[in-house]
Amino acid sequence: MALDAQDAPVPQAHAGLRAARAIALFELAKGAFAVTAASGLEILGPAPIRRFAHWLIEIFRFDAHHSALASFTRRIDPESIHLAAAVAATYGLLHLVEAWGLWRSRRWASWLGCIGAAIYLPFEAFALVRDPGWVPLAVVAINLSIVWILARDLMVRHRAGLVAAPH
Repeated sequence: MALDAQDAPVPQAHAGLRAARAIALFELAKGAFAVTAASGLEILGPAPIRRFAHWLIEIFRFDAHHSALASFTRRIDPESIHLAAAVAATYGLLHLVEAWGLWRSRRWASWLGCIGAAIYLPFEAFALVRDPGWVPLAVVAINLSIVWILARDLMVRHRAGLVAAPH
């Protein structure tokens, strides 16, 4: 398969491409974890999850009939497990495709990663304001870095495409 000019690696962006590869490994880990979780949900089914939820209710002494966790436990059935597994598998596969594209320096993967990370930023910023701490700050910093790195890669590719284009 031939690369179009904007999917080819840009010589001026080697540092950005190395960072994109690091992001690709991060996305690979997230995707693999989500696909593994989806598989685990399908293999285990609802019974162990219900037992775990009941154990949490006992340990934390929640109301076994009226707490949010008790309500959640009553909703755990094969259909909800299948739905949760499908959502997790879809999420995981999307991240695996993104990881592959970033590793192979595909422009569409930079777009996907940039938009995907940017979508979470308002929620993460709200969490940071609501409950300041190192963890929410680190999550915001990581996602801002991902957006910046991938947006920079897209801008460098765009400029290289404009310079190389015949007039």
